[in-house]
Amino acid sequence: MEQTAASELTQLAREQAVLGLADFDEVVRLYRPRVFRFLLASLRDRDAAENLTQDCFLKAYMGREHFRGDSSLSTWLMKIAMNLVRDHLRSKRLRFWTKTRESALDPVDVSDWVPDGRSSPEAELVARTQVAHVWKTVSDLPAKQRSVFVLRFVEEMELKEIAELTGMNPSTVKTHLYRALAAVREGVGGKQ
Repeated sequence: MEQTAASELTQLAREQAVLGLADFDEVVRLYRPRVFRFLLASLRDRDAAENLTQDCFLKAYMGREHFRGDSSLSTWLMKIAMNLVRDHLRSKRLRFWTKTRESALDPVDVSDWVPDGRSSPEAELVARTQVAHVWKTVSDLPAKQRSVFVLRFVEEMELKEIAELTGMNPSTVKTHLYRALAAVREGVGGKQ
């Protein structure tokens, strides 16, 4: 009897999670900025990030009945986005020689991350240059290190969330993050 009640309760929780997706416009409104930031930081290509953001929410909408509620809605959407990045990069590798590294972030695109207008123009130029060096270094990281770095420092996710999202052990996440930070520090240190 208890097992049947627990099973029914689990099923009810799943149905409520799916019903939570009923107002999908609200889901998009709430989570689109986070998904887009992750995709832009991962791909460094605004057009691709826009397209994959739309694809992410289309996949979520089409697969909403498969949302089991095992994780938060945010984690589920970020997992879809992460899979889209992986698939995009895999297909992009096939066309690697046809596209150069011109898709790197332009310092003007990241000006929102740079100190405000109270800084001198020289200080802003230095800050933009440093941000450009950081993103150049991040773009050269191996895919797993880059993903962990972006999830931690752009999306400000906790290590436990990153482990859940990526399917890695927390200790593996820490290792990738440590190596990514060391590479970024070395890369930025060599540019100053």
